[in-house]
Amino acid sequence: MPGYPPSEEQPAPPESGGCGSVRRDTGPDFIESLARGLDVLRCFRAGRPEMTLSEVAAATGLARPTARRVLLTLQELGYVAAAGRGFVLTPRVLELGTAYIGSQGLWDIARPHLEKLAARTHESSSMAQLDGPDIVYVARVAVPKIISLSVTIGTRFPAPVTSQGKVLLAALSPADLRNVLTQPGRSGITPRRERSFDDLETELRQVRARGWALADEELAAGVRSVAAPVRDGTGRVIAAMNVTVHAAETSVETLTEHHLPLLLHTASAVSADWAAWQSLPIATAVSS
Repeated sequence: MPGYPPSEEQPAPPESGGCGSVRRDTGPDFIESLARGLDVLRCFRAGRPEMTLSEVAAATGLARPTARRVLLTLQELGYVAAAGRGFVLTPRVLELGTAYIGSQGLWDIARPHLEKLAARTHESSSMAQLDGPDIVYVARVAVPKIISLSVTIGTRFPAPVTSQGKVLLAALSPADLRNVLTQPGRSGITPRRERSFDDLETELRQVRARGWALADEELAAGVRSVAAPVRDGTGRVIAAMNVTVHAAETSVETLTEHHLPLLLHTASAVSADWAAWQSLPIATAVSS
């Protein structure tokens, strides 16, 4: 895969699976310094909230002088702060994610519907969108449960083994599906089992035909969920909404016979509200 354009400094090889190991195609308008800054921000994650200069350089594949300049620039802008022997992210980083959610109106539109669905099912409900081969959670109402995976807004999971991911992948054309699945994921999660493209494509045809998807302990033991599409005013699938249960507490039958009809009704209501929001002048101004 093409990397950054050559520079005077020779970067160290990135760690396997590191935040700098995924490179983009470049062109005449590509801003390398911006890409490097985003690489550095992505290095800070659960399990390593504080990183030294050497750790950032190793994780991104950047030379130490480059990593230092990026960190000091981010510190000057207020996105990182010095802490102990290294650096940590500041709350200002949240602006980058919440700006997207706010501009789309996702949370404001989905929240009352998610809350009502969670109250009726006594289970957690979330909304996610597709980003490459991963799903990214953009809205969530959680119910305290013993679940093996922690989920918050911004959490990533591999799309093919999640109910929301199947719904979103089913909306793609065959060519787009193949293209998405050949891209490297950034969730850091290893699925319980790998699936062939043909097997996944067969299931996605079923998802497309019935209008919902099931994931039964495919991502992690004990995690069972069902998902439905959320559409815009043109009928295009723009997100997926799910209900997640613990497999030891809730059977597939209960999930599909009781929770699924409520979910389908809720996803339809969110779609209607989203279409109405898109027709407002403020939505047109934000998207233009």
